[in-house]
Amino acid sequence: MAHTPLLWHNGRIKPWADAHVHVSAHALHYGSSVFEGERVYATPRGPAFFRLADHTRRLFESARIYDIDIGYSAAQINAACHELIRANRLESAYVRPIVLRGAGGLGVLAGATDPVEVAILALDWGAYLGEAVERGADVCVSSWQRPTPNTFPSWAKAGGNYLSSQLIGLEARRGGYDEGIALGSNGLLSEGAGENLFIARRGTLLTPPASAGILAGITRDSVITLAQELGIAVEERDLPREALYCADEVFMTGTAAEVTPVRSVDRKPIGDGTPGPLTRALQQAFFGLFDGRTPDRWGWLELVTRDAQEAA
Repeated sequence: MAHTPLLWHNGRIKPWADAHVHVSAHALHYGSSVFEGERVYATPRGPAFFRLADHTRRLFESARIYDIDIGYSAAQINAACHELIRANRLESAYVRPIVLRGAGGLGVLAGATDPVEVAILALDWGAYLGEAVERGADVCVSSWQRPTPNTFPSWAKAGGNYLSSQLIGLEARRGGYDEGIALGSNGLLSEGAGENLFIARRGTLLTPPASAGILAGITRDSVITLAQELGIAVEERDLPREALYCADEVFMTGTAAEVTPVRSVDRKPIGDGTPGPLTRALQQAFFGLFDGRTPDRWGWLELVTRDAQEAA
């Protein structure tokens, strides 16, 4: 993972090394940040954001849940994302907007006048789970559960929520797995440490519902749409742990993970231990959006503007 020379911080482009946040920042002590992960893909027409408007909408929704005033409009954040890609002359990137409560008092509740900082980073970040995007990931069901719905709001993409993900991921790595899958507080399947979960069984795609303590993923939504376009039935429903072991195929989705097959769960092979036909079809449809094989019928791709005048 390599960062770029420039980032956007509090309204302007600046060198990466010149962006500073004080150690008394509320977000550092109490996890009061919200963020997004979005990708820019190299397409035949030039670099293009994938569903930028949807990611920015979710950023503002997450901030609303925690009463964080971003201080910029959605249009300004989108324009800043474009500006950052232009400034770094990137053809593809992983982009990370983050909004955080800055330096103020040390109380649990931030003061009304405490600052809010906004930054956007761009990284050269390949497949999140490495070679697993081709060979398939080895995953485990974690002993850590997702929080109950009335504790942490899972629909908010908040920094503090990812302490749970760290525990799930650390346990998986210590056990020699690529990733971990969490159960919800009801003992049913929820999601991976940083990915949504899909199971293929008898030609139908099954996925835990948005009420299962999951982040309602934008890539997840895209895959559901692509599956329906391909004539693949999709059911959002509660699923027990054993559905993983009885699956024909399993895969995980996310902005970082994209569409990553799972080849084993708790060292039990899924199918014949290789990515299955539905997984491969959906991978091809997803990545086909960026090389022109899959028509963008939904307006998901947004070409990076060449200059500020074009953005306006």
